[in-house]
Amino acid sequence: MAACELYTKYARIWIPDPDEVWKSAELLKDYKSGDKVLHLRLEDGKDLQYKLDPKTKDLPPLRNPDILVGENDLTALSYLHEPAVLHNLKVRFIDSKLIYTYCGIVLVAINPYEQLPIYGEDIINAYSGQNMGDMDPHIFAVAEEAILKIKLTCFYFRDERNQSIIVSGESGAGKTVSAKYAMRYFATVSGSASEANVEEKVLASNPIMESIGNAKTTRNDNSSRFGKYIEIGFDKRYRIIGANMRTYLLEKSRVVFQAEEERNYHIFYQLCASATLPEFKTLRLGGANYFHYTKQGGSPVIDGIDDAKEMLNTRRACTLLGIVDSYQMGIFQILAAILHLGNVAFTSRDADSCTIPPKHEPLSIFCDLMGVEYEQMAHWLTHRKLATATETYIKPISKLQAVNARDALAKHIYANLFNWIVDHVNKALHSTMKQHSFIGVLDIYGFETFEINSFEQFCINYANEKLQQQFNMHVFKLEQEEYMREQIPWTLIDFYDNQPCINLIEAKLGVLDLLDEECKMPKGSDNSWAQKLYNTHLNKTALFEKPRLSNKAFIIQHFADKVEYQCEGFLEKNKDTVYEEQIKVLKSSKLKILSELFQDVKVISPTSATPSGRTPLSRAPVKPTQSKTAQASKEHKKSVGHQFRNSLQLLMETLNATTPHYVRCIKPNDFKFPFMFDEKRTVQQLRACGVLETIRISAAGFPSRWTYQEFFSRYRVLMKQKDVLGDRKQTCKNVLEKLILDKDKYQFGKTKIFFRAGQVAFLEKIRSDKLRAACVRIQKTIRGWLMRKKYLRMRKAAITIQRYVRGYQARCLVTFLRRTRAATIIQKFQRMYTIRKRYRCKRAATVVLQSYLRGYIARKQYRKMLREHKATVIQKRVRGWLARLHYRRALEAIVYLQCCYRRMMAKRELKKLKIEARSVEHYKKLNFGMENKIMQLQRKIDEQSKDSKSLLEKLTHLEATYSSEKEKLRSDVERLKMSEEEAKNATNRVLSLQDEISKLQKELHQTQSEKKLIQEKSEIYKQETDVLVLELKEQNMLLKKEKDDLNHRIQNQAKEMTDAMEKRLLEETQQLELDLNDERLRYQNLLNEFSRLEERYDDLKDEMKLMVTISKPGHKRTDSTHSSNESEYTYSSEITEAEEFPMRMEEPSEKKAPLDMSLFLKLQKRVSELEQEKQSMQDELDRKEEQVLRAKAKEEERPQMRGAELEYESLKRQELESENKKLKNELNELRKALTEKSPPGVTAPGAPAYKVLLEQMTSVSEELEVRKEEVLILRSQLMSQKEAIPIKDDKNTMTDSTILLEDVQKMKDKGEIAQAYIGLKETNRLLESQLQTQKRSHDNELEALRGEIQSLKEENNRQQQLLAQNLQLPPEARIEASLQHEITRLTNENLYYEELYADDPMKYQSYRISLYKRMIDLMEQLEKQDKTVRKLKKQLKVFAKKIDELEVGQMENISPGQIIDEPIHPVNIPRKEKDFQGMLEYKKEDEPKLVKNLILDLKPRGVAVNLIPGLPAYILFMCVRHADYLNDDQKVRSLLTSTINGIKKILKKRGDDFEAVSFWLSNTCRFLHCLKQYSGEEGFMKHNTPRQNEHCLTNFDLAEYRQVLSDLAIQIYQQLVRVLENILQPMIVSGMLEHETIQGVSGVKPTGLRKRTSSIADEGTYTLDSIIRQLNTFHSIMCQHGMDPELVKQVVKQMFYIIGAVTLNNLLLRKDMCSWSKGMQIRYNVSQLEEWLRDKNLMTSGAKETLEPLIQAAQLLQVKKKTDEDAEAICSMCNALTTAQILKVLNLYTPVNEFEERVTVSFIRTIQMRMRDRKDSPQLLTDAKHIFPVTFPFNPSSLALETIQIPASLGLAFLTRV
Repeated sequence: MAACELYTKYARIWIPDPDEVWKSAELLKDYKSGDKVLHLRLEDGKDLQYKLDPKTKDLPPLRNPDILVGENDLTALSYLHEPAVLHNLKVRFIDSKLIYTYCGIVLVAINPYEQLPIYGEDIINAYSGQNMGDMDPHIFAVAEEAILKIKLTCFYFRDERNQSIIVSGESGAGKTVSAKYAMRYFATVSGSASEANVEEKVLASNPIMESIGNAKTTRNDNSSRFGKYIEIGFDKRYRIIGANMRTYLLEKSRVVFQAEEERNYHIFYQLCASATLPEFKTLRLGGANYFHYTKQGGSPVIDGIDDAKEMLNTRRACTLLGIVDSYQMGIFQILAAILHLGNVAFTSRDADSCTIPPKHEPLSIFCDLMGVEYEQMAHWLTHRKLATATETYIKPISKLQAVNARDALAKHIYANLFNWIVDHVNKALHSTMKQHSFIGVLDIYGFETFEINSFEQFCINYANEKLQQQFNMHVFKLEQEEYMREQIPWTLIDFYDNQPCINLIEAKLGVLDLLDEECKMPKGSDNSWAQKLYNTHLNKTALFEKPRLSNKAFIIQHFADKVEYQCEGFLEKNKDTVYEEQIKVLKSSKLKILSELFQDVKVISPTSATPSGRTPLSRAPVKPTQSKTAQASKEHKKSVGHQFRNSLQLLMETLNATTPHYVRCIKPNDFKFPFMFDEKRTVQQLRACGVLETIRISAAGFPSRWTYQEFFSRYRVLMKQKDVLGDRKQTCKNVLEKLILDKDKYQFGKTKIFFRAGQVAFLEKIRSDKLRAACVRIQKTIRGWLMRKKYLRMRKAAITIQRYVRGYQARCLVTFLRRTRAATIIQKFQRMYTIRKRYRCKRAATVVLQSYLRGYIARKQYRKMLREHKATVIQKRVRGWLARLHYRRALEAIVYLQCCYRRMMAKRELKKLKIEARSVEHYKKLNFGMENKIMQLQRKIDEQSKDSKSLLEKLTHLEATYSSEKEKLRSDVERLKMSEEEAKNATNRVLSLQDEISKLQKELHQTQSEKKLIQEKSEIYKQETDVLVLELKEQNMLLKKEKDDLNHRIQNQAKEMTDAMEKRLLEETQQLELDLNDERLRYQNLLNEFSRLEERYDDLKDEMKLMVTISKPGHKRTDSTHSSNESEYTYSSEITEAEEFPMRMEEPSEKKAPLDMSLFLKLQKRVSELEQEKQSMQDELDRKEEQVLRAKAKEEERPQMRGAELEYESLKRQELESENKKLKNELNELRKALTEKSPPGVTAPGAPAYKVLLEQMTSVSEELEVRKEEVLILRSQLMSQKEAIPIKDDKNTMTDSTILLEDVQKMKDKGEIAQAYIGLKETNRLLESQLQTQKRSHDNELEALRGEIQSLKEENNRQQQLLAQNLQLPPEARIEASLQHEITRLTNENLYYEELYADDPMKYQSYRISLYKRMIDLMEQLEKQDKTVRKLKKQLKVFAKKIDELEVGQMENISPGQIIDEPIHPVNIPRKEKDFQGMLEYKKEDEPKLVKNLILDLKPRGVAVNLIPGLPAYILFMCVRHADYLNDDQKVRSLLTSTINGIKKILKKRGDDFEAVSFWLSNTCRFLHCLKQYSGEEGFMKHNTPRQNEHCLTNFDLAEYRQVLSDLAIQIYQQLVRVLENILQPMIVSGMLEHETIQGVSGVKPTGLRKRTSSIADEGTYTLDSIIRQLNTFHSIMCQHGMDPELVKQVVKQMFYIIGAVTLNNLLLRKDMCSWSKGMQIRYNVSQLEEWLRDKNLMTSGAKETLEPLIQAAQLLQVKKKTDEDAEAICSMCNALTTAQILKVLNLYTPVNEFEERVTVSFIRTIQMRMRDRKDSPQLLTDAKHIFPVTFPFNPSSLALETIQIPASLGLAFLTRV
């Protein structure tokens, strides 16, 4: 098909645009050949006429279909050209936030200027082991491909094909970061081969190199100002063993000069920021603005960067790389000296000389730091030495020359320091191990062009020309290899060859050659060099030009663009001149590190150049030559350009010897804005970095390539049924010949079809047209069928509606007629009734009105008369009151006037008297005759005193007489008064009676009137009372209603509180379960780490043994089974005491020393945990006892019953003590009989001592069996009693009281006190009734207790009789009878008390607790007795052994004749049926054989198929039972330890075999369950049969070994998970994602070159059926091995989690898998897995829930994604996915067909806004390595041990059934 035929109406094209570079447009009509104008419509709706070029008549490029936009690989685009590449990158970068894109073999990385969460360890693990084309583009994919290429080339081709990753781009594009992430990937995936952590050192080299080699520029805050090539070495196991770094072209000029808004190297600013540190005080540093070398750019600070923290990172990295503190301080000293050197100032003396000020501080500090003399340095900074043929003289230099010399010295010192640090970094990264291969990472500057371009830009662009040439050749080579591999004809592709440009630079008489020649000239200058360039190349070389307005510049046409270089400074930078005398001064320094920097520096002439500070590129060691001095001198004469050319040549040789991988970094904008795309800048870089050249080379050939299967799957719709053949290749050929007539547009290869550019778009157009036509036909047919169906349904509905409507209308008419007649009759009677009622109402109303009116008139007249009467009375009273008031006022006025007058007169008289009293005459008159008067008065006083005495006597006499007379007169007066009173009373009574009569008459009249008033008031009150009663009733109803509402509300609140409590309890339970699972997971992870360290320890131990064996050939190794007896799991039993084993020998400490410490720590931890648990249980028991005692304090005690129990316990204890004494006496007799020195015949058979011994042994053994049974029975009863005791919940009362207080508070708040009072009264009544009921019950209980006391007395008497009878029996029968009686008594007592306390659980609980205490005491006594019996039994064994020895010796001394003559008494030997006890006996020396045959050499397949599941576990437990039966703790310990070690050995040997791991996991769990089932603990004996309970362990408590076995089972489970994960891992992605289970649902999109070039092996052979078959295999193996069902469920859950996590992670990292059809495919696959769970009855295992994130991701791919409702639905649906995962799926969603729509950016932002409050993990990928914590629920076995038969195939004939 011709290209012009594609330019039809509605076809979309690209047209050039000055702003956007390329703009999309749509054709409005078809293009015809010869048209000069294209009629277009832009995306903004504007119409445009685009004129074609009349010369070339080239049509604008076509736009790719929408389904191809956003592809991972640019070569997958149908149209390969610049606008398609630019648009695809923009869509991925802006819309999908994807920064990586493939372009054939190139990874294009766009700098996002934002930290993205795509570099975590989970992402690294996801890319590890994956083919490059299977995952989304990433720097990790490139690094992984490099590792895979190393492995596969070495595996297949056996040659050492090393790899290189070439990272290029302009400053600020992210080259350094990309290289850093690549090295991080190598370090994480490969690890290190030694314990030196080389990968950490490789990563630690980045901070150091960035600090000394990176600086801030206008384009990048962390720009690398040097190139570096890091070789990361690997060993044969592809682990990192070391690294080596090479550097290129350090920008030394930055040390002394920085442009505006730029900085010097970071290390200087880090030093200035850390100047306040104590160790830096001696450096005398200041701020960055203080030094000339750091303040020129004017931007000393980078936003977001703390230079002080970066300094700490740099120092930490130096320490990690082995640079000691002294050397670090030396480095910082030199750097500080460079800063101070920049501040040295010069003063001009004249035009040709200058001086330094005396005692210049910066120079003085420089000299102190560098350890040189101040005078020497000051002299040679201002002078230079010139040497001629005859003499040498010193010449002063000008100020400008001095400044240049100072700067040159600073640059030279920094360059040498840089080289020294690089050398030390290489030494730290160097490895002594042999390097098998390496991967090189080249971080080199990209093509640069600035306003002013100098020597550095020239070298950089020269290096990029060489790299571009190598890149072009590599791309062309790959294309050629692809065509040859597919055996298709190919022609040479015309591509841009930049060899002429390279020749212009490096050939003879090239730019560099002329520059070196000019540098050798004595008076060479930049101008003369420019003229030579003009004369040599101008108008002779097409790539060389001269600027129009400059004679000091030249232009070179590079492959990317034209660059104008300024000649000024070229010679100086090429020479790199440093004066020899300054170097000599530095060599004489006292600073050690400074002498190391210049130890290789030779004589430097003014016209020579120093090395540029790069490490040698040659990997071979430098061999010593005969003339080192001459060679060094010659080397130093090389210019910088010459050295750079040589190093670049060596670099190209290294790259050509490796397989390169290309990473092109793009800078999207110059403003460092995150996710902002500048089309102009991006196109410039795409052209410069060779991406467009790659596209052009691909487009020139056959860019689109499909496998035959992919082509058939995609374009099956274009084929007819007859075209489909069995041969896919022939089918594709036939179809293509019909679809594309021009055979030059495609080629058929061996496995692929190759298409020219645009042909895939043509096929896609035909396919979409075919699908569109099919859709139209389907829509037409379906719409017609739907409309016909709708019409028939509507017609049928209309007929039905008509029928029903007509019937309804007829019925309505009849009803209307009936209702009309009935209404007429009703109206007649209603009207009559209404008129009659109205008349009666009016008549009654009239009568009532009349009565009320007449009454009203009468009452009105009466009230008028009453008012007049009352007014008259009031007037009378008021007038009298006014007259009296007037009188009182007048009287008071008169009295007041009299008083005033009298007061006035008295005052006047007083005044006169006062005046007289003051006069002298008055005093004289008063005192005249005073003395005489006094004397007279004295005499009168005497006389009067005498008279007074006499008068006093008379007075007393008269008083006496008077008192008597007075009494008489008083009595007479009283009598007269009484008569007078009586008369008065009589008179008053008559008057009062008269008044009373008149008052009564008045009151009678008043009463009659009041009676009428009261009657009226009563009627009014009655009416008011009725109204009030009604109101009160209404209020009462309202109150009742409020009460009901409040009760209902209280109930609701109580219900809500209950629900809230239940919900809270459920949440707390779930949280506790989560915490428990976390704790289990943490513990199991620790076990996993422990097992790993244990394996590591074993490996190291084996290596040490091997080394010892190699070093000592004569050394003999010990038996392999010897180590199995030594394990860290050597536990001692709790019941074993030290005194029981006095003769035991300790093992050598040397053998168990490595393991005892870990054992001791584990035992110590376990003991502390048990002590804490015991303490908590003891506290709980004490608390319960206190509660029971408080509850029992109010009850009556029963001393009789308690006394009987105590009496019985004492009798029982006395009986046991007597038995113990008896046993001891018998043993003493035995000892005496054996120790006496008797003749040999005494101990012979039949002798007295022998008989005594046999009798004692028989009785003791029988007694021991009885004691064991007694202990077992009592233990079982004790456990049952313990479990039956209910635990009282003390929280109810608190809750009730709390609720009661809340209710009271609510009543107070709501004013319900009255109702509460009423309720309280009712409560009191209820309590009284309850009290009476309780009293009656108390009386009944008292009677019952009396009866109980009587029955207990009878029981006591009966027990005493039984005890008396038992004491008369023999000892053997006595114990059995007493035990039987005790059991009967306890059973009857329990039954009795259960019936008695059935209604009172509190009393029953207290009784049970007291019984429990009593049984605990008995148990303690029995344990003591049991220990004593075991001791005695052990002594008996010793004695029996001695007797056997004596008996053997005696038999040897007896002659045969004596034996014959000995009378033999016939002995009756009864036959007894063989009754096996479920034990296996073996000898101690057979233990290694047992472990070897049963564990190490056992084949799981034969055991699982032919024998019972768990047979090895049963055999081992039966052996443990026999050792327990023998009470041999050494044998138990040794057997368990050997078993555990044997299982570990077989798992280490066959750890990758699922069948073996599953077999031993099942047997370990069965062994653990057997130890629990037969432990004797009540909790594990519930499901046992009586016979199984008899088989319980009797002597040892193996709880600690159960814990060890549980830990071992956890380790085996984790190993099982790893095995099945390794088996399932290759199947999951292919089976769940890639394989089409539903054929034809998911169409194959065009894929790029990367998918096929990097897929080294075809792994897409697995299907979903493969996964299900593997799951069936796992399940059948586990079932055959008898694994516990619960454990099987956990394994299945883990398998499904791995499937879901791996599938989801790959879905999140693969854009091609995020489509609607793939979602449907995933859901179908998940449904198949769920169906498998149903078939296996595993739906309750929780496996389906682990697939929920994958299911939701598939649903997310299929749901509608447009509106806000869709966003809300997605947020509610995807609760198992994190926000990052949801956004990632939406960003990756890619339509496969044109009918699908992309997810808009606005919709994704809507989802992001809605989910911003969700708190979930920011991690993108699911942890596929996560292992759920495993539990081993107890699963008892119903298999009887005595029925187990040991097959002969196991080779265990040495075991004997007991």
